Amino acid sequence: MDDAPLRIRPMTTPEDMASIEELQRAVWSGNETEVVPVILGAFEGDRLVGMVFGFLGVDDADPERVAMARLKHCSHMLAVHPAARNRGIGFELKLAQRRAIVRQGVRLATWTYDPLLSLNAHLNIRRLGAVCRTYRRDAYGNMRDGLNAGLASDRFDVEWWVTSHRVEARLEGRRPPLDLVHFLEGGAQKVNPAALRADGWPEPPSAIEALQGNLLLAEIPPDFQALRAADLGLARAWRDHSRPLFEEAFRQGYLVTDFVYLRGETWPRAYYILLQGETTFG
Repeated sequence: MDDAPLRIRPMTTPEDMASIEELQRAVWSGNETEVVPVILGAFEGDRLVGMVFGFLGVDDADPERVAMARLKHCSHMLAVHPAARNRGIGFELKLAQRRAIVRQGVRLATWTYDPLLSLNAHLNIRRLGAVCRTYRRDAYGNMRDGLNAGLASDRFDVEWWVTSHRVEARLEGRRPPLDLVHFLEGGAQKVNPAALRADGWPEPPSAIEALQGNLLLAEIPPDFQALRAADLGLARAWRDHSRPLFEEAFRQGYLVTDFVYLRGETWPRAYYILLQGETTFG
């Protein structure tokens, strides 16, 4: 079925809803309490391989804006079947969602994701051009599904300004992504360089450097889910380390604007880029 062209369409029938439920069970195993219907589904032939779900909400960050301008799209779920991952389906679903949002006359979409997941960071920040300045502690309380059980459900709350020059340039390739060397040459400060344990897993430093300058590099594990499966205690240590780092950075006015994944000679590294001062996206 991999050779079948990808089609994305609205999900409207009872049969559609049943297939959406099965997809969610495949992605978030072990939890039957949070299965919900969806608006867009991605198909290869007759097989559902991905979905995205959202609804209209109100942006309360700027209550001075007029009512229509305060509308936003709350993107609640994005899922790709485990057998269909790493083929760009999530990216295509977000592009289809963006087209629907623009047709509604809405400029802003928001959603949450675990900031320690490098694949999510690459899609949301690097490829889509979303930004983040909000960290939510234990956003969903105790989660029991297979991806989240045993950890506090801390989340980045990202902003995707879908009609901004930034996003359009990123999606159209007019804004070539920078690599780690560019950021280091620009004076970026590594605030929490990780170390490699004897068993091959990265561990966070015991302390965070004082945040200085207008450009920071904040390291996260390159594969947090694999690390979590191998050592839940180490995963919790990363959560406890990264939480105060991002909270303090956002308090000081830094903004997550990019993400870099580096395939090093000895072990891969993953960094968020935080910039101080960029606040407009029109």
